[in-house]
Amino acid sequence: MGAELGHTQSLHTNALDEAIALPTDFSARIARNTQIYIQEETYITKEIDPWAGSYYVESLTNEIAHRAWEHIQEIEKLGGMAKAIESGLPKLRIEEASARTQARIDSGRQTIVGINKYRLEHEDPIDILEIDNTEVRKDQIARLDVVKAGRDEAAVKAALEAITECVRTKEGNLLDLAVKAAGLRATLGEISDACEAVVGRYKAVIRTISGVYSSETKQDEDFVKAQALCEEFAKQEGRQPRIMIAKMGQDGHDRGAKVVATGYADCGFDVDMGPLFQTPAEAARQAVENDVHILGVSSLAAGHKTLVPQVIEELKKLGREDIIVVAGGVIPAQDYDFLYKAGVAAIFGPGTRIPVSAIKMLEILMAE
Repeated sequence: MGAELGHTQSLHTNALDEAIALPTDFSARIARNTQIYIQEETYITKEIDPWAGSYYVESLTNEIAHRAWEHIQEIEKLGGMAKAIESGLPKLRIEEASARTQARIDSGRQTIVGINKYRLEHEDPIDILEIDNTEVRKDQIARLDVVKAGRDEAAVKAALEAITECVRTKEGNLLDLAVKAAGLRATLGEISDACEAVVGRYKAVIRTISGVYSSETKQDEDFVKAQALCEEFAKQEGRQPRIMIAKMGQDGHDRGAKVVATGYADCGFDVDMGPLFQTPAEAARQAVENDVHILGVSSLAAGHKTLVPQVIEELKKLGREDIIVVAGGVIPAQDYDFLYKAGVAAIFGPGTRIPVSAIKMLEILMAE
C-alpha cells in the first residue's frame, strides 16, 4: 500500500517464505491476493494523489528529492551512469547504505519486528518448496540436446559467426543478429560465447568498504567481543583471521555477501570477496591461493545443497580440508542437518547478527 500511495508504476509483493526458500503456491497466492486486495477493496488506485496536501508526505518528498539530487550530481561528475557503473560507484553506495542499515539492526537501534525484537524462542518450520538442482540441471541438459539435435547446425554456426564479426567490427545490428540466431535455435550460452570471443566476459568491479558498519554499531557488546577475539587470534597465529566470501552458481544476489564482508572486516578479519557466478572449483582454488582460514558460502538462490558439498569436495582435492566452510543466507532450517553432515562447520540463517556469526567462527578456529 505504501508503494501504491507513492505512485509506483510496477508492484511486486514478495511471498512470505522468500526469506528462507523459493515460494510455494500457497505463499505466492497470498502475495498475489495482497495486491488484488489493495487494488479492488481499498480503492486507492482510483485516486490520483491520495496524500495531496499532506505536510508530512510533502516534507519527506522534498527531503528524498534533495538527497537523490546529490547522487545524480555525483554520477554526472563521473560522466554519466554508464561511466559510474564501470567505476562500481552505484553498487558501492548501495553497499554502504546496506552496511549502515545492517549495523543499526544488529545493534538494536533499528527495530525489525520478529528479527531483533519480539522474536520467538522457537520458530516452527514452515512448509517450503524444495527443488532438486541436480535433477533440474539434468533435465535442462536433456532439453538442450533435443533442441540441438533438431536444428540446422550450419545455419546456427553462420549466425553465431555473424554475431562475432559484428562485435569485432562494430558494424551491423547486434540485437537483430542475436534475435535471428535465437530463431535458428542457438542457445543463450552460444550467443553469449559468440560475443565473448571478442570482448571477453564482463566482471564487475569488486570494491569493499570499511568503517561503515563499525561507525553504526557504537559499543555493541558482541561487536566488541568479536574484535577482542580477532586480536587474540592474531597474537596466537601471527596474522589476522582470513575469510573468503564466495558466490557460486547462478546466484546474482551479492548485497548480503558484501554487507557481511564489511562487517567482518570491521571486526578485524582479513576479507576476500569472490566474483559472482563462480564454480565450486574456482571458489576452492581462490580460497587456497589466498590461504584463508574460512570459506563462507553466501547462498540466496536455493543452490546450497548442491554447491556447498561440491566446494567442500574441491577443497579436499586441493589438500586443504583444514579450511573451515560455513554457509549463510537463505537456507531453510530443514536443510541444516544435510549441510552439517556434508562438512559445514556453521550455518548462519536469516536474522543472524554479524558479530554473533563472527564470534562463532572465531571460536571454531581457536578450538582447532
